[in-house]
This record gives sequence, structure tokens and C-alpha cells, in this order.
Amino acid sequence: MKIFIDTNILISTTVWPNSVPAKAFAKASSLPNIGMICQQNIDEMMNTFFDKFRTRFHLLNSFLTDTLPALVFVPIPPELHVSESHMRDVKDRPILRAAIFAGADILLTGDKDFLESGITSPRIMNASEFLALEQ
Repeated sequence: MKIFIDTNILISTTVWPNSVPAKAFAKASSLPNIGMICQQNIDEMMNTFFDKFRTRFHLLNSFLTDTLPALVFVPIPPELHVSESHMRDVKDRPILRAAIFAGADILLTGDKDFLESGITSPRIMNASEFLALEQ
């Protein structure tokens, strides 16, 4: 399956490597799954680490160096998608657009704006739901 991974999963994995989101990330980025991200993810990670985890910036560099080769980097199409109107947070819209463009089966997130959006394609799941998913 194609799994588009939201920024909060990436950050949790980086800061708390034994967390449930980290386990979900490991599953999402391992065969038979194909883990995917976009530039918006990288930008949000950089901003969050600068604002909240400045003393742990080295973890971000290590994480990106180690994991980027295992992920598919998806471009963000410039054209808006009709599903974006369901997103409360406009900063989430490029991630949704990239996930749709990539044909993601699942958008893995802990973000309530995604989880409560009512969007059904891609299927939006939190880390626990994804880990419980039989493949």
C-alpha cells in the first residue's frame, strides 16, 4: 500500500523513537508498504524543530539522512483539489494534495484536522489504527 506520512508522525518518530507513531512510521516505510512525504513535510519539520526542539536539531538531521532514501518524495501539484475545502488548517492542504496526487491509499496522521475532516480518499488513519490494520 501507498502510505502518505504526515509531519506529526515524522516529528514523533524523530523525537520519541519508541513511540506508537514511530512504530507506525516503521511499518509505513517498510515493504510491502511504500512510505511517501512531500516538501511541506520537510518545511514543517524544520520549523517545528526550530521552534520547539532547537536543542535536538541534530536528531532531525540524523532522521532525514537515514530515512529520506527509504521514502518516496512526492511533488505538490499547484492545482487545488476539491477535497481541500474540508481542511480547517490551510497548511495541511498541500499535504492532502500531494497524497491525492500520489494515489496514496492511507494518510497516516495524528492531526485532528485530518482525522475529523470526513475525507475518505485517501483513508485517513492515526498510528494505532494503522498498526492494527491487517495487510
